[in-house]
Amino acid sequence: MATTTEFIDVPVSPDRTWQLIGGFDSLPEWLPYIPSSELSEGGRVRTLTNEDGGVIVERLEAFDNAARTYSYSILQAPFPVTDYFSTLTVHAVPEQNRARVQWSGTFTPVGVSDEEAIALFHGIYRDGLAALHQTLTVAAA
Repeated sequence: MATTTEFIDVPVSPDRTWQLIGGFDSLPEWLPYIPSSELSEGGRVRTLTNEDGGVIVERLEAFDNAARTYSYSILQAPFPVTDYFSTLTVHAVPEQNRARVQWSGTFTPVGVSDEEAIALFHGIYRDGLAALHQTLTVAAA
């Protein structure tokens, strides 16, 4: 099993950050390469469409609004991994009105090395968090 984690500090409060990203269906609001998300199964499954028309189906596994965190698994995706499990969490940065967003995942590579799978998801997390930072910076301006 391989793992990776990425985080970024954003210039808005944890509550404001969670308000944007805490909805399981909110990816299109801050992640440019996911322009479409559709919920099913009572909001526990999201079907995402990426910029290239690829489909990713994910299941919400845990949600804690008070702790500003949720975890999900991938049911279907064009990625070379199985057993994907990821968590997105918004932390308070002590003594500042800022938030730290952490995105982490575990997965089993299939047909690629651990290093290749880690690089893929680390890049997705890094680019996604950079897009989140951009969205929140523009909104705060």
